[in-house]
Amino acid sequence: MEEMTVDALAARAGVTVRTVRFYAGRGLLPPPRLRGRTGLYGEDHLARLELVRELQALGLTLAAVEQHLRKIPLDASPEDLALQRALLSPWAPERSEVLDRHELDRRAGRHLDEDALRRLEALGVIESGGDGTVRVLSPALLGISAELAELPMPLETLVAAHEAVERHTTALAGELQRVFQDTVVRPYRERGRPPGERERLLELAAKLKPLMIQSLVTSFQRSVDKAIRRTVPRD
Repeated sequence: MEEMTVDALAARAGVTVRTVRFYAGRGLLPPPRLRGRTGLYGEDHLARLELVRELQALGLTLAAVEQHLRKIPLDASPEDLALQRALLSPWAPERSEVLDRHELDRRAGRHLDEDALRRLEALGVIESGGDGTVRVLSPALLGISAELAELPMPLETLVAAHEAVERHTTALAGELQRVFQDTVVRPYRERGRPPGERERLLELAAKLKPLMIQSLVTSFQRSVDKAIRRTVPRD
């Protein structure tokens, strides 16, 4: 097993040494193995540190992260911790990006004037910075949202539609996550986390998100068609 100093561990994880020590002090990392007066860390420490960062990327508070990690044994293997991350990834939000105006226009595929920026901000896609940059909260939605912002529709219509979609998709994602945890993850844990099932779960988690998105889009299209048909008077 590879052993690392705290400096090497921090470099591998992309955090500061101070952050590693802070997490260790809060019990989020198991104690290092000592060689004389030098603390040595392994792949299990790195995997747990990466899991902590994944949980924080989901917006969990430090207290919530601590509560989640209490359920994972301190001697959990790097493979088990990697599985934990894989099971979280289908539900993880996008990473926001900070762009200058030129790059923002390039990503959007069009020039965004001040009115378009105001509409995108109202839709929750961007946040304007005070230094001429823009934080894109949802990079995947930038292009389609820029097209929506150009439609000759009242801003309140776009905002109301966005809020409706956000409300229902958030509820749907939560329900699907609970179903997955209750019917797949929990039975796996109750069976003692058999190593033979770990790879199957990793593969399943990787395929879950794109398949669910395709299913959601298709179902939503059918629902829109049904809603339109209901509004058309019948002879």
